[in-house]
Amino acid sequence: MRNLTLLTDLYELTMMQGYFKTGNNRKVIFDVFYRKNPCNGGYAITCGLEQVIDYIKHLNFTYDDIEYLRSLELFDEDFLDYLSGFHFTGDIYAIPEGTVVFPREPLVKVIAPIMEAQLVETAILNIINHQSLIATKSARVCYAAKGDGIMEFGLRRAQGPDAGIYGARAAVIAGCVGTSNVLTGQMFDVPVKGTHAHSWIMSFPDEYTAFKTYANLYPNACILLVDTYDTLKSGVPNAIRVFDEMKAEGIELKKGYGIRLDSGDLAYLSKKARKMLDDAGYTDAIISASSDLDEYLIDSLKTQGAAITSWGVGTNLITAKDNPAFGGVYKLAAIQNDDGTFTPKIKLSENSEKITNPGNKTVYRVYDNDGMIKADLIALVDEIYSESEPLLLFDPIETWKKTLLHPGEYTLREILVPVFKNGTCVYESPSVPEIKEYCTKEQNTLWDETRRLVNPQEVHVDLSKKLYDVKQELLHQYTDIP
Repeated sequence: MRNLTLLTDLYELTMMQGYFKTGNNRKVIFDVFYRKNPCNGGYAITCGLEQVIDYIKHLNFTYDDIEYLRSLELFDEDFLDYLSGFHFTGDIYAIPEGTVVFPREPLVKVIAPIMEAQLVETAILNIINHQSLIATKSARVCYAAKGDGIMEFGLRRAQGPDAGIYGARAAVIAGCVGTSNVLTGQMFDVPVKGTHAHSWIMSFPDEYTAFKTYANLYPNACILLVDTYDTLKSGVPNAIRVFDEMKAEGIELKKGYGIRLDSGDLAYLSKKARKMLDDAGYTDAIISASSDLDEYLIDSLKTQGAAITSWGVGTNLITAKDNPAFGGVYKLAAIQNDDGTFTPKIKLSENSEKITNPGNKTVYRVYDNDGMIKADLIALVDEIYSESEPLLLFDPIETWKKTLLHPGEYTLREILVPVFKNGTCVYESPSVPEIKEYCTKEQNTLWDETRRLVNPQEVHVDLSKKLYDVKQELLHQYTDIP
């Protein structure tokens, strides 16, 4: 594990020194949340918690770190001495990886002395923002494929090694059946998949010889790239010839054989290729496709009846090309008093969506009797809810919009869970395959209306009456004219 302690913005350290010099190290609460769903979608997938945990566990300033900071001539020796013995002592709560989430609710909550809480801001945002973005994009792509397998293979187009490694991790969590990234496969025990490039075909005297050689090498994973020269006149016929010869030689054609298309009119070519394969007796042959795919193109191809059953998605997935940033923020929500209680804090803005929710909060998910998400409820941590009592939900902006749920009509689940207590990790991260299984179940709690790619139905994120009142009191306190 790399030491990422200096993976922070300089102003976090200058503020830390300011707190240190003024003796201000009160315990505070910061929330990580986002304001708008990526890709104009109806939800997001939170991801990256395991890497946040690793970061916090290994948070310490090495001798070289201290020497570098000293060289900047910004920091006094007493503060550098403090940093040399630094370790995180606070609490962290988070919504588990793979959970579907919505705007304004805390994905991560940090409760710690302000110097510690300030230091971890940048790295937490960097990790959560990136992986949550790619997981969300992957979920959309996989939904568009309607059960067909999606392989992530964007490593060569990712913005650097880390984006490729952890982007692939997030993509698999959200639904991809595998990745081309071998290092991600090794690190996280996820399937790695791949075929061959056009250069393989071009390096042989002819296409048939290239196919035959590849089939001899990999008879149990024989996917042949058929568009190097002429897909229908050369590529598919040569693939069928190789399949015929394999069968004649007694080689069993297992489930993983077929062809790949990487250019041209994928709908037209796949339908023609399907007929050719079927007529030759290869009705179970896979037709895989790539070529700058995203969820919209896959959805369009499915609508056109494309005979594609496996999809390779690269650039547009690993970069979330249409929405390059997740937009998560880290905002102060409360400051502890001398008596141990917390004073709620609020950030105001002329832009109403940037006004924060104050206080020490948690998040409840409200389900209907079929296990589908009805709404999310942000509440203060000292509030107690019981499914045996009626639950009133109301829109925190248009407050006249209300829903009263009676006992027996709903269930509740608190989705913000403890991760660190007093600096010690109390949460064990599941494996990536386990998170993927959980994420699949999570997505199935969403209505199709919320998952649709265009103009999705919004899932309401409501405030408890008590939290709403606290927020209104602070708004009036800072905006009322004497």
